[in-house]
Amino acid sequence: MSRNVSKFAPDFQTKREMTDSNRQKSSRAAKERLWNMDYCKAMCGNFMLFFSFYLLTPLLPVYLDSQFDADKDLIGLVLSGYVVAALIVRPFSGFIVDSFNRKKVLTICFFAFFICFTGYIGAGTILMFAIVRTIHGLPFGATTVANSTVAIDVLPSSRRNEGIGYYGLSNNLAMAIAPSTGIWIYGATGNFTLLFWASLVVALAGFFCATTIKLPARERIEGKPPISLDHFFLTRAWMMAINISLFGLCWGVMSNYVALYGQQRLGITDGTGLFFMLLALGLFTSRIFGAKSLRAGRLTNNAIIGSLTSVAGYTLFALAPGLWAYYGAAILIGLGNGRMYPAFLSMFIGVARHDQRGTANSSILTSWDIGMGLGILLGGVLIEYAGYAAAFWATAASQTAGALMLIAFTRNFFLKRKLNQ
Repeated sequence: MSRNVSKFAPDFQTKREMTDSNRQKSSRAAKERLWNMDYCKAMCGNFMLFFSFYLLTPLLPVYLDSQFDADKDLIGLVLSGYVVAALIVRPFSGFIVDSFNRKKVLTICFFAFFICFTGYIGAGTILMFAIVRTIHGLPFGATTVANSTVAIDVLPSSRRNEGIGYYGLSNNLAMAIAPSTGIWIYGATGNFTLLFWASLVVALAGFFCATTIKLPARERIEGKPPISLDHFFLTRAWMMAINISLFGLCWGVMSNYVALYGQQRLGITDGTGLFFMLLALGLFTSRIFGAKSLRAGRLTNNAIIGSLTSVAGYTLFALAPGLWAYYGAAILIGLGNGRMYPAFLSMFIGVARHDQRGTANSSILTSWDIGMGLGILLGGVLIEYAGYAAAFWATAASQTAGALMLIAFTRNFFLKRKLNQ
Protein backbone atom coordinates (compact mmCIF):
# COMPACT_ATOMS: atom_id res chain seq x y z
CA MET A 1 0.00 0.00 0.00
CA SER A 2 2.82 2.37 0.93
CA ARG A 3 4.45 1.59 -2.40
CA ASN A 4 1.28 2.57 -4.24
CA VAL A 5 1.08 5.82 -2.33
CA SER A 6 4.71 6.61 -3.01
CA LYS A 7 4.17 5.71 -6.64
CA PHE A 8 1.46 8.35 -7.10
CA ALA A 9 3.01 10.93 -4.77
CA PRO A 10 5.13 12.51 -7.54
CA ASP A 11 2.00 12.90 -9.66
CA PHE A 12 0.20 14.65 -6.82
CA GLN A 13 3.26 16.83 -6.24
CA THR A 14 3.49 17.70 -9.93
CA LYS A 15 -0.19 18.62 -10.07
CA ARG A 16 0.15 20.78 -6.99
CA GLU A 17 3.19 22.54 -8.48
CA MET A 18 1.28 23.10 -11.72
CA THR A 19 -1.66 24.51 -9.74
CA ASP A 20 0.63 26.82 -7.79
CA SER A 21 2.27 27.94 -11.03
CA ASN A 22 -1.11 28.68 -12.62
CA ARG A 23 -2.15 30.64 -9.56
CA GLN A 24 1.02 32.69 -9.74
CA LYS A 25 0.46 33.39 -13.44
CA SER A 26 -3.16 34.38 -12.75
CA SER A 27 -2.00 36.61 -9.94
CA ARG A 28 0.55 38.33 -12.18
CA ALA A 29 -2.03 38.74 -14.94
CA ALA A 30 -4.47 40.25 -12.47
CA LYS A 31 -1.86 42.74 -11.30
CA GLU A 32 -0.90 43.69 -14.85
CA ARG A 33 -4.24 45.24 -15.70
CA LEU A 34 -4.35 47.29 -18.85
CA TRP A 35 -7.09 49.66 -17.68
CA ASN A 36 -5.46 50.74 -14.45
CA MET A 37 -6.54 54.05 -12.91
CA ASP A 38 -3.45 56.03 -13.91
CA TYR A 39 -3.66 54.87 -17.54
CA CYS A 40 -7.33 55.90 -17.64
CA LYS A 41 -6.40 59.32 -16.24
CA ALA A 42 -3.73 59.73 -18.91
CA MET A 43 -6.27 58.85 -21.61
CA CYS A 44 -8.85 61.26 -20.18
CA GLY A 45 -6.24 64.02 -19.99
CA ASN A 46 -5.23 63.36 -23.60
CA PHE A 47 -8.87 63.42 -24.72
CA MET A 48 -9.45 66.78 -23.03
CA LEU A 49 -6.18 68.17 -24.40
CA PHE A 50 -7.20 67.44 -27.99
CA PHE A 51 -10.89 68.24 -27.45
CA SER A 52 -10.17 71.73 -26.09
CA PHE A 53 -7.76 72.43 -28.94
CA TYR A 54 -9.88 71.12 -31.81
CA LEU A 55 -13.10 72.63 -30.46
CA LEU A 56 -11.83 75.93 -31.91
CA THR A 57 -9.95 74.70 -34.99
CA PRO A 58 -12.72 74.78 -37.65
CA LEU A 59 -14.06 78.13 -36.45
CA LEU A 60 -10.88 80.18 -36.06
CA PRO A 61 -10.84 81.16 -39.79
CA VAL A 62 -14.44 82.38 -39.37
CA TYR A 63 -13.47 84.29 -36.23
CA LEU A 64 -10.49 85.99 -37.87
CA ASP A 65 -12.56 86.91 -40.89
CA SER A 66 -15.47 88.36 -38.91
CA GLN A 67 -13.52 89.92 -36.04
CA PHE A 68 -10.48 91.32 -37.89
CA ASP A 69 -11.60 91.23 -41.55
CA ALA A 70 -8.48 89.20 -42.42
CA ASP A 71 -7.92 87.87 -45.94
CA LYS A 72 -7.28 84.18 -46.69
CA ASP A 73 -3.48 84.46 -46.95
CA LEU A 74 -3.22 86.21 -43.59
CA ILE A 75 -5.57 83.71 -41.95
CA GLY A 76 -3.40 80.83 -43.17
CA LEU A 77 -0.27 82.54 -41.89
CA VAL A 78 -1.77 83.23 -38.46
CA LEU A 79 -3.14 79.71 -38.00
CA SER A 80 0.03 77.96 -39.21
CA GLY A 81 2.12 79.48 -36.41
CA TYR A 82 1.20 76.80 -33.88
CA VAL A 83 2.33 74.02 -36.26
CA VAL A 84 5.79 75.56 -36.59
CA ALA A 85 6.02 76.13 -32.82
CA ALA A 86 4.95 72.54 -32.03
CA LEU A 87 7.47 71.16 -34.53
CA ILE A 88 10.29 73.21 -33.01
CA VAL A 89 9.55 72.30 -29.39
CA ARG A 90 8.99 68.55 -29.75
CA PRO A 91 12.64 67.39 -29.93
CA PHE A 92 13.46 69.51 -26.86
CA SER A 93 10.36 68.30 -25.02
CA GLY A 94 11.50 64.70 -25.52
CA PHE A 95 14.86 65.57 -23.95
CA ILE A 96 13.19 67.37 -21.03
CA VAL A 97 10.72 64.52 -20.40
CA ASP A 98 13.59 62.01 -20.31
CA SER A 99 15.90 64.18 -18.20
CA PHE A 100 13.57 65.48 -15.48
CA ASN A 101 10.64 64.30 -13.37
CA ARG A 102 8.01 63.37 -15.94
CA LYS A 103 5.06 64.11 -13.67
CA LYS A 104 6.32 67.65 -13.00
CA VAL A 105 7.08 68.23 -16.68
CA LEU A 106 3.58 67.08 -17.66
CA THR A 107 1.97 69.26 -14.98
CA ILE A 108 3.88 72.40 -16.02
CA CYS A 109 3.28 71.84 -19.75
CA PHE A 110 -0.43 71.11 -19.29
CA PHE A 111 -0.87 74.21 -17.10
CA ALA A 112 0.81 76.37 -19.76
CA PHE A 113 -1.45 74.81 -22.42
CA PHE A 114 -4.54 75.56 -20.32
CA ILE A 115 -3.62 79.14 -19.48
CA CYS A 116 -2.95 80.04 -23.14
CA PHE A 117 -6.70 79.90 -23.83
CA THR A 118 -7.10 83.10 -21.82
CA GLY A 119 -4.96 84.81 -24.47
CA TYR A 120 -7.61 84.20 -27.14
CA ILE A 121 -10.19 85.93 -24.97
CA GLY A 122 -7.97 88.96 -24.41
CA ALA A 123 -6.45 89.32 -27.90
CA GLY A 124 -7.74 92.61 -29.28
CA THR A 125 -5.73 92.73 -32.52
CA ILE A 126 -4.83 90.17 -35.14
CA LEU A 127 -1.15 90.56 -34.23
CA MET A 128 -1.88 89.68 -30.60
CA PHE A 129 -4.00 86.74 -31.76
CA ALA A 130 -1.17 85.50 -34.00
CA ILE A 131 1.29 85.73 -31.09
CA VAL A 132 -1.05 83.82 -28.76
CA ARG A 133 -1.72 81.14 -31.39
CA THR A 134 1.98 80.63 -32.06
CA ILE A 135 2.88 80.54 -28.36
CA HIS A 136 0.06 78.03 -27.80
CA GLY A 137 1.80 75.61 -30.13
CA LEU A 138 4.73 75.31 -27.69
CA PRO A 139 2.85 73.77 -24.73
CA PHE A 140 0.61 71.81 -27.12
CA GLY A 141 3.62 70.11 -28.71
CA ALA A 142 5.32 69.54 -25.36
CA THR A 143 2.19 68.26 -23.58
CA THR A 144 1.38 65.71 -26.29
CA VAL A 145 4.88 64.24 -25.87
CA ALA A 146 4.82 64.34 -22.05
CA ASN A 147 1.32 62.86 -21.70
CA SER A 148 1.92 59.97 -24.11
CA THR A 149 5.22 59.17 -22.37
CA VAL A 150 3.48 59.13 -18.98
CA ALA A 151 0.78 56.84 -20.40
CA ILE A 152 3.47 54.40 -21.54
CA ASP A 153 5.15 54.55 -18.10
CA VAL A 154 2.00 53.49 -16.25
CA LEU A 155 1.29 50.58 -18.60
CA PRO A 156 2.44 47.10 -17.57
CA SER A 157 5.19 45.91 -19.90
CA SER A 158 3.17 42.87 -21.00
CA ARG A 159 0.29 45.12 -22.17
CA ARG A 160 2.32 48.06 -23.51
CA ASN A 161 1.82 47.52 -27.25
CA GLU A 162 -1.89 46.96 -26.77
CA GLY A 163 -2.16 50.00 -24.52
CA ILE A 164 -0.41 52.23 -27.05
CA GLY A 165 -2.99 51.20 -29.63
CA TYR A 166 -5.92 52.04 -27.34
CA TYR A 167 -4.32 55.31 -26.18
CA GLY A 168 -4.66 56.80 -29.64
CA LEU A 169 -8.43 56.33 -29.46
CA SER A 170 -8.62 59.22 -26.99
CA ASN A 171 -7.28 61.82 -29.42
CA ASN A 172 -9.08 60.18 -32.37
CA LEU A 173 -12.38 60.52 -30.50
CA ALA A 174 -11.63 64.13 -29.55
CA MET A 175 -10.66 65.08 -33.11
CA ALA A 176 -13.82 63.39 -34.42
CA ILE A 177 -16.38 65.09 -32.17
CA ALA A 178 -14.76 68.36 -31.04
CA PRO A 179 -15.05 70.23 -34.39
CA SER A 180 -18.72 69.25 -34.73
CA THR A 181 -19.37 70.27 -31.12
CA GLY A 182 -17.72 73.64 -31.69
CA ILE A 183 -19.74 74.26 -34.85
CA TRP A 184 -22.95 73.31 -33.00
CA ILE A 185 -22.20 75.67 -30.08
CA TYR A 186 -21.42 78.54 -32.44
CA GLY A 187 -24.51 77.83 -34.54
CA ALA A 188 -26.69 77.90 -31.42
CA THR A 189 -25.15 80.98 -29.80
CA GLY A 190 -23.07 82.85 -32.39
CA ASN A 191 -20.69 83.65 -29.53
CA PHE A 192 -16.96 83.07 -30.03
CA THR A 193 -16.11 84.12 -26.45
CA LEU A 194 -18.27 81.25 -25.16
CA LEU A 195 -16.21 78.84 -27.27
CA PHE A 196 -12.95 80.18 -25.84
CA TRP A 197 -14.29 79.75 -22.30
CA ALA A 198 -15.51 76.22 -23.10
CA SER A 199 -12.04 75.26 -24.32
CA LEU A 200 -10.50 76.82 -21.22
CA VAL A 201 -12.75 74.79 -18.88
CA VAL A 202 -12.14 71.50 -20.73
CA ALA A 203 -8.36 72.11 -20.69
CA LEU A 204 -8.54 72.83 -16.95
CA ALA A 205 -10.29 69.48 -16.39
CA GLY A 206 -7.55 67.76 -18.38
CA PHE A 207 -4.91 69.52 -16.26
CA PHE A 208 -6.49 68.18 -13.07
CA CYS A 209 -6.50 64.66 -14.56
CA ALA A 210 -2.76 64.97 -15.22
CA THR A 211 -1.98 66.17 -11.70
CA THR A 212 -3.53 63.05 -10.11
CA ILE A 213 -1.49 60.48 -12.08
CA LYS A 214 0.92 58.43 -9.96
CA LEU A 215 4.09 57.36 -11.77
CA PRO A 216 6.37 54.43 -10.89
CA ALA A 217 9.93 55.20 -9.82
CA ARG A 218 12.45 55.38 -12.68
CA GLU A 219 15.83 53.70 -12.60
CA ARG A 220 18.82 55.99 -13.02
CA ILE A 221 20.99 55.20 -16.04
CA GLU A 222 24.69 55.30 -15.16
CA GLY A 223 27.27 56.53 -17.65
CA LYS A 224 24.74 58.38 -19.77
CA PRO A 225 26.37 61.26 -21.71
CA PRO A 226 25.12 64.67 -20.54
CA ILE A 227 24.33 65.97 -24.03
CA SER A 228 24.08 64.01 -27.25
CA LEU A 229 22.00 63.98 -30.43
CA ASP A 230 20.16 60.93 -29.05
CA HIS A 231 18.62 63.16 -26.39
CA PHE A 232 16.74 65.16 -29.04
CA PHE A 233 16.13 62.57 -31.73
CA LEU A 234 16.14 58.77 -31.53
CA THR A 235 18.95 58.09 -33.98
CA ARG A 236 18.47 54.32 -33.62
CA ALA A 237 15.13 54.79 -35.41
CA TRP A 238 16.31 56.94 -38.33
CA MET A 239 14.95 54.63 -41.04
CA MET A 240 11.59 54.32 -39.31
CA ALA A 241 11.50 58.13 -39.09
CA ILE A 242 11.94 58.44 -42.86
CA ASN A 243 9.28 55.80 -43.40
CA ILE A 244 6.68 57.46 -41.17
CA SER A 245 7.43 60.82 -42.85
CA LEU A 246 6.32 59.35 -46.18
CA PHE A 247 3.02 58.36 -44.58
CA GLY A 248 2.70 61.77 -42.90
CA LEU A 249 3.10 63.46 -46.29
CA CYS A 250 0.03 61.61 -47.55
CA TRP A 251 -1.98 62.65 -44.49
CA GLY A 252 -0.90 66.28 -44.98
CA VAL A 253 -2.22 66.39 -48.54
CA MET A 254 -5.44 64.53 -47.79
CA SER A 255 -6.50 66.25 -44.56
CA ASN A 256 -5.83 69.80 -45.78
CA TYR A 257 -7.22 69.69 -49.32
CA VAL A 258 -10.03 67.14 -49.16
CA ALA A 259 -12.64 69.78 -48.23
CA LEU A 260 -11.67 72.08 -51.11
CA TYR A 261 -11.65 69.12 -53.50
CA GLY A 262 -15.09 68.01 -52.36
CA GLN A 263 -16.48 71.52 -52.75
CA GLN A 264 -14.86 72.46 -56.07
CA ARG A 265 -14.90 69.12 -57.92
CA LEU A 266 -17.78 67.13 -56.40
CA GLY A 267 -20.11 69.94 -55.39
CA ILE A 268 -20.16 68.82 -51.75
CA THR A 269 -20.91 71.77 -49.50
CA ASP A 270 -21.74 69.93 -46.27
CA GLY A 271 -20.18 66.49 -46.75
CA THR A 272 -16.72 67.06 -45.29
CA GLY A 273 -18.09 66.29 -41.83
CA LEU A 274 -19.26 62.89 -43.09
CA PHE A 275 -15.86 62.25 -44.69
CA PHE A 276 -14.03 62.83 -41.40
CA MET A 277 -16.68 60.89 -39.47
CA LEU A 278 -16.06 57.85 -41.71
CA LEU A 279 -12.32 58.41 -41.37
CA ALA A 280 -12.67 58.40 -37.56
CA LEU A 281 -14.86 55.28 -37.75
CA GLY A 282 -12.12 53.51 -39.68
CA LEU A 283 -9.50 54.63 -37.14
CA PHE A 284 -11.62 53.40 -34.24
CA THR A 285 -12.45 50.05 -35.79
CA SER A 286 -8.87 49.36 -36.81
CA ARG A 287 -7.40 50.26 -33.40
CA ILE A 288 -9.90 48.09 -31.52
CA PHE A 289 -9.55 45.02 -33.72
CA GLY A 290 -5.79 45.46 -34.08
CA ALA A 291 -5.21 45.56 -30.31
CA LYS A 292 -5.03 41.76 -29.99
CA SER A 293 -2.22 41.39 -32.53
CA LEU A 294 -0.38 44.35 -30.98
CA ARG A 295 -0.60 42.60 -27.61
CA ALA A 296 0.91 39.52 -29.26
CA GLY A 297 3.84 41.65 -30.46
CA ARG A 298 3.09 41.44 -34.19
CA LEU A 299 4.18 45.03 -34.79
CA THR A 300 5.63 44.80 -38.29
CA ASN A 301 2.66 42.73 -39.51
CA ASN A 302 0.26 45.39 -38.22
CA ALA A 303 2.30 48.16 -39.81
CA ILE A 304 2.41 46.37 -43.19
CA ILE A 305 -1.32 45.54 -43.19
CA GLY A 306 -2.16 49.13 -42.25
CA SER A 307 0.14 50.70 -44.85
CA LEU A 308 -1.21 48.47 -47.65
CA THR A 309 -4.81 49.24 -46.64
CA SER A 310 -4.00 52.95 -46.85
CA VAL A 311 -2.41 52.39 -50.29
CA ALA A 312 -5.78 51.02 -51.42
CA GLY A 313 -7.56 54.06 -49.97
CA TYR A 314 -5.31 56.71 -51.52
CA THR A 315 -5.27 54.89 -54.86
CA LEU A 316 -9.07 54.64 -54.86
CA PHE A 317 -9.27 58.37 -54.24
CA ALA A 318 -6.93 59.17 -57.13
CA LEU A 319 -8.23 56.51 -59.54
CA ALA A 320 -11.99 56.88 -59.29
CA PRO A 321 -13.22 60.41 -58.57
CA GLY A 322 -16.81 60.43 -57.36
CA LEU A 323 -18.88 60.28 -54.20
CA TRP A 324 -18.51 56.54 -53.64
CA ALA A 325 -14.71 56.76 -53.98
CA TYR A 326 -14.62 59.93 -51.84
CA TYR A 327 -16.32 58.25 -48.87
CA GLY A 328 -14.94 54.75 -49.48
CA ALA A 329 -11.39 56.12 -49.44
CA ALA A 330 -12.10 57.77 -46.07
CA ILE A 331 -12.95 54.40 -44.51
CA LEU A 332 -9.92 52.63 -46.04
CA ILE A 333 -7.48 55.39 -45.05
CA GLY A 334 -8.89 55.37 -41.51
CA LEU A 335 -8.59 51.59 -41.27
CA GLY A 336 -5.03 51.71 -42.58
CA ASN A 337 -3.72 54.54 -40.42
CA GLY A 338 -5.46 53.20 -37.33
CA ARG A 339 -3.46 50.00 -37.68
CA MET A 340 -0.20 51.43 -38.99
CA TYR A 341 0.49 54.36 -36.64
CA PRO A 342 0.17 52.53 -33.27
CA ALA A 343 2.44 49.79 -34.64
CA PHE A 344 5.06 52.36 -35.64
CA LEU A 345 4.84 54.06 -32.25
CA SER A 346 5.40 50.70 -30.55
CA MET A 347 8.35 50.11 -32.88
CA PHE A 348 9.90 53.46 -31.89
CA ILE A 349 9.41 52.56 -28.21
CA GLY A 350 10.80 49.09 -28.91
CA VAL A 351 14.20 50.37 -30.07
CA ALA A 352 14.50 52.93 -27.26
CA ARG A 353 15.77 52.42 -23.71
CA HIS A 354 13.21 53.01 -20.98
CA ASP A 355 14.86 56.37 -20.23
CA GLN A 356 14.38 57.39 -23.90
CA ARG A 357 10.61 57.01 -24.14
CA GLY A 358 10.11 60.76 -24.29
CA THR A 359 12.64 61.03 -27.11
CA ALA A 360 10.94 58.14 -28.92
CA ASN A 361 7.56 59.88 -28.66
CA SER A 362 8.92 63.23 -29.80
CA SER A 363 10.85 61.57 -32.67
CA ILE A 364 7.81 59.91 -34.25
CA LEU A 365 5.70 63.06 -33.79
CA THR A 366 8.45 65.23 -35.30
CA SER A 367 8.86 62.84 -38.25
CA TRP A 368 5.11 62.76 -38.84
CA ASP A 369 4.89 66.57 -38.64
CA ILE A 370 7.74 66.99 -41.12
CA GLY A 371 5.95 64.70 -43.54
CA MET A 372 2.67 66.57 -43.02
CA GLY A 373 4.35 69.92 -43.60
CA LEU A 374 5.92 68.70 -46.84
CA GLY A 375 2.54 67.29 -47.86
CA ILE A 376 0.81 70.62 -47.29
CA LEU A 377 3.42 72.44 -49.39
CA LEU A 378 3.58 69.80 -52.14
CA GLY A 379 -0.19 69.49 -52.31
CA GLY A 380 -0.65 73.23 -52.67
CA VAL A 381 1.92 73.50 -55.46
CA LEU A 382 0.58 70.49 -57.39
CA ILE A 383 -3.05 71.58 -57.08
CA GLU A 384 -2.19 75.11 -58.21
CA TYR A 385 -0.11 74.10 -61.25
CA ALA A 386 -1.14 70.54 -62.14
CA GLY A 387 -4.57 69.98 -60.61
CA TYR A 388 -6.11 67.77 -57.94
CA ALA A 389 -5.49 64.54 -59.86
CA ALA A 390 -1.71 65.09 -59.83
CA ALA A 391 -1.74 65.89 -56.11
CA PHE A 392 -3.71 62.76 -55.18
CA TRP A 393 -1.64 60.51 -57.48
CA ALA A 394 1.48 61.87 -55.79
CA THR A 395 -0.13 60.98 -52.45
CA ALA A 396 -0.84 57.42 -53.60
CA ALA A 397 2.74 57.14 -54.90
CA SER A 398 4.19 58.33 -51.56
CA GLN A 399 2.05 55.85 -49.62
CA THR A 400 3.09 53.02 -51.96
CA ALA A 401 6.76 53.97 -51.63
CA GLY A 402 6.39 53.97 -47.84
CA ALA A 403 4.74 50.54 -47.84
CA LEU A 404 7.45 49.06 -50.09
CA MET A 405 10.16 50.61 -47.93
CA LEU A 406 8.55 49.08 -44.84
CA ILE A 407 8.39 45.60 -46.38
CA ALA A 408 11.85 45.64 -47.99
CA PHE A 409 13.96 47.53 -45.44
CA THR A 410 12.30 48.97 -42.33
CA ARG A 411 10.95 45.66 -41.02
CA ASN A 412 14.43 44.10 -40.79
CA PHE A 413 15.88 47.41 -39.57
CA PHE A 414 13.49 47.31 -36.59
CA LEU A 415 13.99 43.61 -35.80
CA LYS A 416 17.78 44.03 -35.67
CA ARG A 417 17.57 46.99 -33.29
CA LYS A 418 14.68 45.87 -31.08
CA LEU A 419 15.55 45.85 -27.38
CA ASN A 420 14.19 43.25 -24.97
CA GLN A 421 12.87 45.28 -22.04
